[in-house]
Amino acid sequence: MTLLINDTLSVARGPIRARSFSQAYWDATREKRLLIQRCTRTGQYQFFPRPVSIATGTSDLQWEEVDGRGELFSHTLTHRGNNALRGHEPYVVALVRLDVGVDVISNLVVTSMAQVKVGIRVKPYWLPLENGTHLLLFQPDEVA
Repeated sequence: MTLLINDTLSVARGPIRARSFSQAYWDATREKRLLIQRCTRTGQYQFFPRPVSIATGTSDLQWEEVDGRGELFSHTLTHRGNNALRGHEPYVVALVRLDVGVDVISNLVVTSMAQVKVGIRVKPYWLPLENGTHLLLFQPDEVA
C-alpha cells in the first residue's frame, strides 16, 4: 500500500513581513534565487536570515547566492498540522542540508512517501506568494 502525502501547495500562505536584515533574502525570492548569509570572519553560512552572525555575534555578514541543492538529512511525516496546515495532513517536514553545509527546515513537495528517504538529492521548489515573493520548499532532484 502506497501512503499518499499532501504536498501543501494548496495551503493559503499569509503575507511575509520582511525585516531589515531579511529584505535581501525576500527580494531575491522574487526571481527564485536563494541568498544565504555568510559570516565574513569565519566563513560559516547561516539560514534563516538574522541580524548577527551565529558564529561571532557580530554583524559581519554578507549575502551569497547558492543553487539550493542538497540532500534530505532528516524528515518527519506530520499527521496533525497546526493553523493553516490543519486539514492538509499528512505532509513531510524536511531537514535539508544544502551542499554548502547549512541546514534548512521546510516542506518536501511534489513527491510520494515511497521517494522520501534520508540521503535523496533535493532541489528548491519556489511556491509563489501573493506579493510576488516565493516560499522556499524542496522537491526531489531527479537529475542527481
